Amino acid sequence: MGPAQGICKSQHDMAKPARIEARLNAFRRQQRIQAGSLIMSVFGDVVMPRGGSIWLGSLIQLLSPLNINERLIRTTVSRLAEDQWLDSAAVGRRANYTLTAAGLRRFEEASRHIYAANAPLWDRRWRLILTVGEMQARERDRVRKALFWQGFGMMGSGCYVHPSADLAAAFDALMVEGLSGALKKLMPMVAAESRFGPCASDQDMVSRAWNLEQLGKAYLGFCKIYEPILESLRADRNTTVSPEQSLLLRILLIHDYRRLLLRDPELPAVLAPQNWPGQRARLLCRELYLRLLPASEAFLDDCMQLADRSTPAALPALSQRFKNEDLLAETT
Repeated sequence: MGPAQGICKSQHDMAKPARIEARLNAFRRQQRIQAGSLIMSVFGDVVMPRGGSIWLGSLIQLLSPLNINERLIRTTVSRLAEDQWLDSAAVGRRANYTLTAAGLRRFEEASRHIYAANAPLWDRRWRLILTVGEMQARERDRVRKALFWQGFGMMGSGCYVHPSADLAAAFDALMVEGLSGALKKLMPMVAAESRFGPCASDQDMVSRAWNLEQLGKAYLGFCKIYEPILESLRADRNTTVSPEQSLLLRILLIHDYRRLLLRDPELPAVLAPQNWPGQRARLLCRELYLRLLPASEAFLDDCMQLADRSTPAALPALSQRFKNEDLLAETT
């Protein structure tokens, strides 16, 4: 028996709602799975609110129903440790994995956005990161990609802009990406608008800095996948979703939503296009997540383990996800 077997039994005798099973099967059929990104989604959504550590065998067992094999998980976790996202701690012949301090800071910042009930308020100031030093093409491209995945737009070749980003967290994220050497070539600034006669508007800035049409289509694609699932759960209150299914769908839901939100500037309503689907996706994710949470947590109570075979308890902060409407407003 492998290290991930025998931890708990899947509840195969329970009904499997068709729309949920279809989503899980669609994921399983993918030719290429970005295991590193998925595992980091699991750490952020599942592991952090239970103390931040998990036994590797337990992680393998939780992800195996998604057709992610043990070898791929072990290889990916090792690479994440080499990249200083994860730390390992041996307990006898087993090992727990935990987010590093830098990884934890980045996920805490991301969590404030992912699990907020609403998009952040805006203080009408722009966050800028200016390139003031010479960069080689490869380094410049790495900085651009790293800031793109934090929702920054670009104005020209050396100015990155965001309406509400935490600049300290943005620089921490660049360090996590191995770009410490680039920091001395970048200048963070907070800028207030000053109008002098006819000049460009905030909306002009938005249309230049971001491809909102592409992001909007991605949000609509997310809604197309998950709205029918939510509608089916609303329509039949007697539908029973197994604890295991609840956890697997919760993982995919947050993984897909996180991938969208990472490149979303979360524009305030005054700057967002009419009928912007980002808020529609947020409300969809919120309701579906809260419906899945109790059963998925019950599954973790039975199946998640540390290396010493104990089960870490959920922290109180878990119950506040998607419920604190002032979560982001307090920081702007």
